[in-house]
Amino acid sequence: MPKLTIRYLKIYADRHGKKRVYLRKPGCKPIKLPDLDSPEFLAAYGVALAETVAPKRERHPGRTVDNLILDWIASRHFTGLQTSTQSVYRRLLNRMREQSFAALPVETMQTRHVRVIVNALSGNAPTTAARMLRLINQFMEFAIALGWIEINPAVGIKLARRRPTEGMHFWTDAKIEQYDAFWPSGTPQRMVLALLLYTGQRRSDAVRIGPADIQGNVIYLRQVKTRTEMAIPIHRDLANEIEQWHGEGQTFLTGARGAALSVNGFYNVFKDWCRKAGLPERCSPHGLRKAAARRLAEAGCLTHEIAAITGHRSLIEIGRYTRAAAQAKMAESALAKL
Repeated sequence: MPKLTIRYLKIYADRHGKKRVYLRKPGCKPIKLPDLDSPEFLAAYGVALAETVAPKRERHPGRTVDNLILDWIASRHFTGLQTSTQSVYRRLLNRMREQSFAALPVETMQTRHVRVIVNALSGNAPTTAARMLRLINQFMEFAIALGWIEINPAVGIKLARRRPTEGMHFWTDAKIEQYDAFWPSGTPQRMVLALLLYTGQRRSDAVRIGPADIQGNVIYLRQVKTRTEMAIPIHRDLANEIEQWHGEGQTFLTGARGAALSVNGFYNVFKDWCRKAGLPERCSPHGLRKAAARRLAEAGCLTHEIAAITGHRSLIEIGRYTRAAAQAKMAESALAKL
């Protein structure tokens, strides 16, 4: 069997004899990683690898696109973003810095150039194209604030319309029942299901919920992505799992050693639990968030009522669940009249 090599990995024992694991990419700041035996290692390694910036190199002289990107990354406009958002943006920005246009003066950039850059770097991925355009628009606005240019060349560009998709796969009731039947009540696996299904939260919020967030029969939290303050009544099925929880950590969801799970670490663990329950690979934590919204819609909840649980700021996606639920009920009623 060929030997597996993980790049940029540095393992050593400190002065106390404790093993330390770091990602050491040339020219980049070292990033501490979990133990190799930890289920969170691969996820943490992937995040660390993505967050490392390109190796340091000499700046191009003058007000170039490359210098503008570097100055924007160091500004509060960028450092004020969520860590997960910064990680995604860095990957795209590093790709831009590797292109020949990065050495060009910012003042020479025109709308046609922005179109070529977006199309060349995004390929056939509409989501990537939209992010690229959004990024260019943001650091060009920063260039205006610096006094480098007077007009933003990214303003007014319209991307090709995307075909509507169903987005992330959502769980059907049959899949929920299959998972529920495989993992008995009182296990961490069922706690996960109850937390996701009866709070409707993203995994970035679910991994942070713990006993301290409960007052009376309500869970209080502040969403990571939107910073929205939420107060969610505890459903009876979730209350049943909480009553059986005997952990000692600050969060309900913990790893094998009792430590709180990271967002990516939880994703990997949950996917493994789904596989063991015989569910398809498409089943993910976010699919349960969508299932929660669908169930609320099928129960007759209005769009704003669903948003009060899930915390959606945009009501467009919630509207899809509401319309789909209404169509199904009307179809059932219509057939009953035959």
